[in-house]
Amino acid sequence: MKVLVIGGGGREHAIIWKLAQSDKVDKIYCAPGNGGISELAECVDIGVMDLEKQTAFAKENNIDLTVVAPDDPLAAGAVDAFEAASLKAFGPNKAAAIIEGSKAFSKDLMKKYGIPTAAYEIFDSSSAAIDYIKSQNKFPVVVKADGLALGKGVIIAKSLDEAETAVHDIMDDKIFGAAGGKVVIEEFLTGPEISVLAFTDGKTMKPMVSAQDHKRAYDNDEGPNTGGMGTFSPSRVYTPEVADECMNNIFLPTMKAMNAEGRTFKGVLYFGLMKTADGVKVIEYNCRFGDPETQVVLPRLKTDLFDIMSAVVDERLSDIDIEWSDEACVCVVMASGGYPKSYQKGYKIDGIKQAESLGATVFHAGTKLDGADVLTNGGRVLGVTAMGETLDEAIKKAYGYVDVIHFKDAHFRHDIGIK
Repeated sequence: MKVLVIGGGGREHAIIWKLAQSDKVDKIYCAPGNGGISELAECVDIGVMDLEKQTAFAKENNIDLTVVAPDDPLAAGAVDAFEAASLKAFGPNKAAAIIEGSKAFSKDLMKKYGIPTAAYEIFDSSSAAIDYIKSQNKFPVVVKADGLALGKGVIIAKSLDEAETAVHDIMDDKIFGAAGGKVVIEEFLTGPEISVLAFTDGKTMKPMVSAQDHKRAYDNDEGPNTGGMGTFSPSRVYTPEVADECMNNIFLPTMKAMNAEGRTFKGVLYFGLMKTADGVKVIEYNCRFGDPETQVVLPRLKTDLFDIMSAVVDERLSDIDIEWSDEACVCVVMASGGYPKSYQKGYKIDGIKQAESLGATVFHAGTKLDGADVLTNGGRVLGVTAMGETLDEAIKKAYGYVDVIHFKDAHFRHDIGIK
């Protein structure tokens, strides 16, 4: 089989790394790919939003399955474009991808179908949003851009001043572009966060092993939000009892709600959860594999990923028995100094092969090749990943691998997995 993966980050590297282990997959292409991906797949110079070129390439090269990994092309209708060209694609169609593409839609969906989430209101004017925040007078308060904002469109405001600034930044100054046409103002929940990704074909829901992301740039969850500075699996608080609660109150009700809305979801549905004193509640949905959660979940997958994806596309997920390793997995993100704000690119990276020889799995996020050299080419550069019998063992191994990798101004958190 020939597979095309759309995207070029650490998540896509992990997906390709796992697909390459399938004896059914002969050839993998990636559009556009990156320096690390090029070792496993043929990288094609087509952008993630160039749906026309992607479908033309898939036709010309007799691609058997295309995996659309990032949120933007999914929300733009990439899967619809492939299906219109009579090509198989893994991921939700445009109608279903709205569950991530619009936070207002997802909050209203949860309210309508009784899925537990934080109290909220939606506004399309900054003055109305600020008036509401003043009337509530409860801080911290969560301010969310409605649309897609690279995982950074959520601001936790600790005071009225911070809340007003957040609303003006999102709605008036458009720091996230069109994503800020509306805002969701949400109550601040407390408790440990849990990420659970699930395969679903719209009829069957099969959750993956749990994970936990670290969004803030600096140790102790300080600094600005990022796309994710590291992650670990399993979550320390996702007990079998919590898993049952989530399945019955959140996972299956969400699948059924999307069906009832005529928006059947096929692909990977990501549940961002919080275990509160009042039970588990949904913080957010994503319509695809999380990044960097994928980098710790897929190393624990024992079943052939191509088989699972094919079953989802063909709506026969119930036929597949998905097995997972009992080992723990930890991924530490090595980022460019200055990320998530301004940073430099083009620095030579040393030590990747040495780390891999010691047992690391290194997923490339923002890299490019320059002859034999690997250079930095993004904010998040590498996801340095380790497996262990316990979380503590995996953490120790991951940081041991990080110590042998070097590039100028490298920045990483020192407390991944400690939560």
